[in-house]
Amino acid sequence: MGAEGFPPDPAPAGGVEVGPSARGGLLDVLGVAAVVMDADGRIVFWSPQAQALLGFSAEEALGRFAAQLLVADEHVDLVLRLFAEVMSGEGSWAGVFPAKHRDGGTRLLEFRNMRLQDDRGDLYALGLATDRDTLWRVERDLALSVRLVDQSPIGLAVLDTHLRYVMVNPALERLNGLAAEEHLGRSAREALPFLDADSVEAVMRRVLATGVPQLDQYTVGRTEADPDTEHAWSVSYYRLEDPGGTVLGVGISVVDVTDRHRAALEAERARHRLALVADASVRIGTTLDLEQTARELADVAVPELADMAAVDVLDSALTGHRTTVPAHGPALFRALAVAAAYPTTAADAADPPGQPARYDADRLVTRCVNTSRPVMVPHVGETDLSLIARDPRAAALLARAGVHSYLAVPLIARGEVLGALDLVRARNPLPFTEDDALLAGELAARAAVCIDNARWYQQQRDTALTLQRSLLPDPPPHLFGLEVASRYQPAGAASEVGGDWYDIIPLPGDMTALVVGDVMGSGINAATTMGRLSTATQTLAGLGLGPEQVLRNLDRITAGLDPYIATCTYVLYDPHSAQCRISTAGHLPPVRMRPGHTPELLDLPTGAPLGVGGVPFRTTAVDLDPGDQLVLYTDGLVETRDQDIDTRLQALLTLLTGPHRNLEDTCDHLLTALRHPDDHDDVALLIARIRR
Repeated sequence: MGAEGFPPDPAPAGGVEVGPSARGGLLDVLGVAAVVMDADGRIVFWSPQAQALLGFSAEEALGRFAAQLLVADEHVDLVLRLFAEVMSGEGSWAGVFPAKHRDGGTRLLEFRNMRLQDDRGDLYALGLATDRDTLWRVERDLALSVRLVDQSPIGLAVLDTHLRYVMVNPALERLNGLAAEEHLGRSAREALPFLDADSVEAVMRRVLATGVPQLDQYTVGRTEADPDTEHAWSVSYYRLEDPGGTVLGVGISVVDVTDRHRAALEAERARHRLALVADASVRIGTTLDLEQTARELADVAVPELADMAAVDVLDSALTGHRTTVPAHGPALFRALAVAAAYPTTAADAADPPGQPARYDADRLVTRCVNTSRPVMVPHVGETDLSLIARDPRAAALLARAGVHSYLAVPLIARGEVLGALDLVRARNPLPFTEDDALLAGELAARAAVCIDNARWYQQQRDTALTLQRSLLPDPPPHLFGLEVASRYQPAGAASEVGGDWYDIIPLPGDMTALVVGDVMGSGINAATTMGRLSTATQTLAGLGLGPEQVLRNLDRITAGLDPYIATCTYVLYDPHSAQCRISTAGHLPPVRMRPGHTPELLDLPTGAPLGVGGVPFRTTAVDLDPGDQLVLYTDGLVETRDQDIDTRLQALLTLLTGPHRNLEDTCDHLLTALRHPDDHDDVALLIARIRR
């Protein structure tokens, strides 16, 4: 044996291995006996196999007439006649014949008899014999093996110890798309170049060396007979040995599992689609901000579904009118979001978010919204690019980016087409398929509902904000002994407008009422309630009522607006007494700033919120000198979800401790330092300074 347990390399001459054979081969299984008789029928040669087959030793058989030793009396005449025919040169004889055994019994033997001639011209008869039952069993096994191999639907092959094909069955010919003669004598590397030859041969060598079978090895590739289709095979390798244990080579069984492979791929794709849809359910619609929702849709689609995604909404859908896209004609879009898996010039070809873009009727995205159906171009050509892009420059950018596949699906919510989701592939080599269109449609359908909710919410919020701003007072032209600055800032775009308000009310006797309030709740209803309370406050203040009387009447009015409650601070300033009287209803205390002193929160009775009913309010008088300031505010200025109110109030006082600023700058400074774009509450801020 050579290195690693393999047989030595074949001899150069004709590639035939020369050397002794181990016992256990077919001839050994058959136990073929050889007997030679002279022209008279006497036994002159007797093999050990003959002794094993018939029981007579060479000493007992040699020199005796074969007919007398081995043939029963009733068959002697027949045997002598057949012997004479063979010796006369009329031919050989073959058949089954009963022969006597040394133990007195008979054995049915398969005989082959032929004439021999030596160099002197003497004639002899050679008889070859084997046990009939043994031969028939071998013939039966061989016939069954051949039929089993030839008729098996499983591909079968045998490779020798040098990993060259010595046998392939018809099933494997069909699987490999290669005739048997094109396999024989060749290695797998030579015959089947579509395989990963290194790994396949490594497995076979390991099986040869260890004898441990390698079962159900999964292989995927394309055959020469069907180069356009990917196939999958389950391959098992096992070592072949003869009865004596000599390694003959490697047996291979191959089962085509392409259908199972495709089913597994489809199941995996289905799992992936479900996972992506589930992910979209979590990631899309986290806020009611329209642009954020569009970005979430684009981010979900990239890179799982496309290399780049763009979300374009019909301009008419953003104006609050139901979109009525004609079956034919151009469409005006407004880009909301673009996402790319990697830096690419294709992103430069997309419409900038926030900008309107008009697409003619022949453009694919227009066709998508006009027909309310997906538009897919699996393989994009130069002509297709001009129908995808908004202009020739954008088409050139898409071509430079390598865009080769395009898909647009409509965004439809509650029966209304809102826009389209545009998808392209460049680095991803696979074209879009119907499965991709189905998945994109599922994502678009879920996102469209969120986008629809966001746009209606945005319109409602804009309406409430417009209403609220219209109810806030214009700055009075002149206040006696008082300088004021005010701000209103709504909540972040994803939150509804609240009910915060402020008011500056000039009164007879040079007095001024300063009011800051907050209606609990949000939306148009809260803004409407705020307007009613603001109007009531102005009316009550004009009656010359004191602060506690104004709040008591507002409490009664608010109780009739159930379920709303509100907080409020009412300040009545009299410049002639240099004093202000303050009453609060569940509101945060004002800040007093005095030159040369640290800003302080006024210690006032808090009172109950408006709308509770039946709770008395108290008024506190506070002296104010020229230069002193009062800062009135709603809780949206200081309250956050991650810090307690005392910490935030201290932050307010710290900001007011800084260098001297005019009132307008102070308002801006506080809003910039204490507010964030995504704050969930609105804020009203009013600052007053005492003038000489």
